[in-house]
Amino acid sequence: MLREIHILTLFPGLFEGFLRESILGKAIADGKISVAVRDFREFAEGKHRSVDDVPFGGGSGMVLMPGPAVAALESLPPGTRKILLTPQGRRFDQAAARRLSGEERIGFLCGRYEGFDERIRAFADEEISIGDYVLSGGEVPAMVVVEAVTRLLPGVVHNEESVVEESFAAGLLEYPQYTRPRSFRGVEVPEMLLSGHHEEIRKWRRAEAIRRTRERRPDLAAELPPEEEE
Repeated sequence: MLREIHILTLFPGLFEGFLRESILGKAIADGKISVAVRDFREFAEGKHRSVDDVPFGGGSGMVLMPGPAVAALESLPPGTRKILLTPQGRRFDQAAARRLSGEERIGFLCGRYEGFDERIRAFADEEISIGDYVLSGGEVPAMVVVEAVTRLLPGVVHNEESVVEESFAAGLLEYPQYTRPRSFRGVEVPEMLLSGHHEEIRKWRRAEAIRRTRERRPDLAAELPPEEEE
């Protein structure tokens, strides 16, 4: 089970509020998870502590040098699963979150500028992307992965049943949710949810989750077994 998260970044201040607030902040305060953030510029040499340089062969932008990045990765505790956050990585999903929550330690290297010197990749265990778009760096992706992974740990989310029922937990989008008032601007809460028949409500929610998944994420619905489609 995950106990430690290490984040290597050039902008550690970006994580201050994120790690202090909400469910994650409480989990850290309660000792359920430890998160360490380190500026990997500390591993750079020379007067200016440079971590990037112009690309060989020409081109725009700057590239992260292998020396500081690799030294930072090698500084992580033994047994840490080392992860590069890069658009070239495997797409992050709920299954990956569950897998990473089973590691004892994970460490992230947040990319910046035009990307990593190719030689850095050999010192990581895997590469992760959170989507097919461009961000300024790997800090926001690190926050996404940390949030998704830590909320799967026992005791982090107080109502652990809600984690099981959320979107993607069973390969489906979540069923529609309602709360008070029963009527809002002419739209009523479905009568089934007011019936008190728990087994029928469970079946209704399952059917609605499948319907919503087929409508909004046909790619996920295509992976459902035949009996679910029926």
